[in-house]
Amino acid sequence: MPLSLDPDRADADYAKARAKGRVVTVSFTDTDPDGDGAEASELQAFLEREHLFVAHYDEVLSALVDNRFSSDPRTTMTPEQREKLPPVIEELRLLSESLLSRDPPDHTRLRKLIQPSFSPRVMEVMRPRIQKITDDLLDMAERAAEARGESAPERRMDLISAFAYPMPVAVISDMLGIPLEDRGQVKQWTENLMKADRRRGGLDDETIAGLNRFSSYLRDLFAKKRGRGAEDMITELLAAEEAGDKLSEDEVLTTVFLLYLAGHVTTVNLIGNGAFALFQHPTELAKVKADPGGRAKGVVEETLRYWGPVDFIAGRIAKQDMELAGTHIPKGEPVMVGLASANRDAARFPDPDRFDVTREGAERHVAFGKGIHLCVGAPLARVEGQIAFETLFRRFPAMRLAVPPEEVRWSKSFLRGLVELPVLF
Repeated sequence: MPLSLDPDRADADYAKARAKGRVVTVSFTDTDPDGDGAEASELQAFLEREHLFVAHYDEVLSALVDNRFSSDPRTTMTPEQREKLPPVIEELRLLSESLLSRDPPDHTRLRKLIQPSFSPRVMEVMRPRIQKITDDLLDMAERAAEARGESAPERRMDLISAFAYPMPVAVISDMLGIPLEDRGQVKQWTENLMKADRRRGGLDDETIAGLNRFSSYLRDLFAKKRGRGAEDMITELLAAEEAGDKLSEDEVLTTVFLLYLAGHVTTVNLIGNGAFALFQHPTELAKVKADPGGRAKGVVEETLRYWGPVDFIAGRIAKQDMELAGTHIPKGEPVMVGLASANRDAARFPDPDRFDVTREGAERHVAFGKGIHLCVGAPLARVEGQIAFETLFRRFPAMRLAVPPEEVRWSKSFLRGLVELPVLF
């Protein structure tokens, strides 16, 4: 059955998939046939071919924690098959060899060395700094509106570019220890990747060149930080040791790439998607305005369930012949795991298409995955989201959409987020 990649249609299609079965065969539409080049054609062909799709909450949870599935697409290949794989450019190799595509024991070793940087204790220590970054950005938005001659509650702001994007970028830059004077340049090198239309396939030359410069910059930064004893994540990763095992420089580089380029996108979309949902649900927005601090956690968890940033995990590979919900899955077969579909499963979340910031059990969503590949940055995203929603609606209770909801555009990425979110405040 066909599924749409358009967020305005996807959830209805996921409901049809769940009605058809627990593990169903699907293909994807809206694959942008206007994309250019061989890579675009390959990606389009991949999306349009048939895939096994895990549609229901219980089976999604099972697939995410089942060690019979691998995250490494090469796991069942023979040495001869691996040798025939096309070469991957260095910048994408770093991303493809991250935690996301490692299995134990490599994954276990890397996770143990990285996890302490995202402990609840570290997140609590970070709260004052995240709050200051949040307030500084909103102060800037107020000053920019004042300079244009605008006054409350008719001031204008694009919530994505003015706040939802720069806030988590500043936070992760602080955590990693990227010097303030370098951040403008780093932003130029990496921002094209955030805007890339994944459905067209490949990356343009400018984006690849930027990633190359970012990689070179990070290696130079590592050399400067070694042995300096600074209190930042890059320094800690360079010195991290677990049972006598340390991260190699390539592993540190891969981890920093993942944290910087992928880690903050979750928060960008969490803030944008949550605000957009609230603006379209006045009753829920009124609850948040009445108690911003008390409701912020509920907004975060319900947004992650209702409009989470990741629709599905594209490839978990069966390491052996197996069955899932009565469906035979042969060894080497890739399976798509439907996170967004699971989060709208009525068997787990009653009345799942209703956005409810007071929903009991919303935190049982699978937006961050589950099992050994549970998003390492999830604690940070949650803290950032809570601070963002509490501060936005405490400071600007009159904030509302500046355009009709139908004019707000979703990005054409595999990550569910908005191109922009014009608001009045």
